[in-house]
Amino acid sequence: MELDVVFLGTSGSMPTAKRAPSATLVRRGGDRLLVDCAEGTQRQLLRSDLGLVDLEEIFLTHYHADHYLGLPGMLKTFALRSREVPLTIYGPRGLEELFATLRRIFGRLTYPVELVELESGARLERGGYVVESFAVDHHVAAIGYRLVEHERPGRFDVEEANRLGVPDSRERGLLQRGEEVSLQDGSVVRPEDVLGEARAGRTVVLAGDTAPAASVVEAAMGAELLVHEATFLTDERARARETRHSTAGEAALVAREAGVKLLALTHVSTRYFGHQVVEEATQLFPATVVPRDFDLVTIPFPERGQPELVRSGARTRQAERTNSILVEPMSPSDSSS
Repeated sequence: MELDVVFLGTSGSMPTAKRAPSATLVRRGGDRLLVDCAEGTQRQLLRSDLGLVDLEEIFLTHYHADHYLGLPGMLKTFALRSREVPLTIYGPRGLEELFATLRRIFGRLTYPVELVELESGARLERGGYVVESFAVDHHVAAIGYRLVEHERPGRFDVEEANRLGVPDSRERGLLQRGEEVSLQDGSVVRPEDVLGEARAGRTVVLAGDTAPAASVVEAAMGAELLVHEATFLTDERARARETRHSTAGEAALVAREAGVKLLALTHVSTRYFGHQVVEEATQLFPATVVPRDFDLVTIPFPERGQPELVRSGARTRQAERTNSILVEPMSPSDSSS
């Protein structure tokens, strides 16, 4: 099951020429979970290889404009395309009040929208994983989200299955799904007879805007990926405390205490360059990256490797098309004056 995180917007409160404000897409198999929807998010999707898919779930961390301002435009576009698929929007308290205000902008929709206000500690069960909300430390009502996969069956012992006489057919699939099977000789083989210890799933944590907080450390314990803001550097620590944001160094300490495998820093202020942010953080937590828009992080199962940043990974096909145009030989008509 493939799992990755696509960074659609990595800027702080304002867009820049190269960075859009906050929007992150988590992809697990066929599921698409959008976390925050800042100004220009639908255009970012259209500029990527992903396209503007009919998202079924959007998760808002809080209601500062740089985290939701792209929502009314996206909702309206869905309606103009005659969408009928239901959409569920999650967020902390205040979501219904926000939506009542935004409705004046997007008007009538062609599809049902369900609004779900969450407290920290909410748990949303999905097929093979759960989405949990957790407390963060910001000036307004705000939550973070983490995706936690269920445990996976242990490794299948082929030699032991052969010794027990389990046919190389559907019986082995049943055992891997945790079901007993009866063999033709009347013996019963249980899953634990041929499976090793259960293997942990993967965990992805997206904290949104927050000052460094024990609740974030707890939520991120042992996670494969922590996406944490780094609005400031150490020289602006007082400003970070005043606004309930984090410095890159503070985010690195959160990651180190939580023992995560990879830290991705976002919400980068226009006052800094990405290399400045990563330089401060890696002094405290070397496994740190600062994604740019359209970068993605792939998250394999632990036995298959470590999380990895893929530069421009969400624009691969577009880059290939551009390169093919650039290297295409000129025809006689192209060279004529």
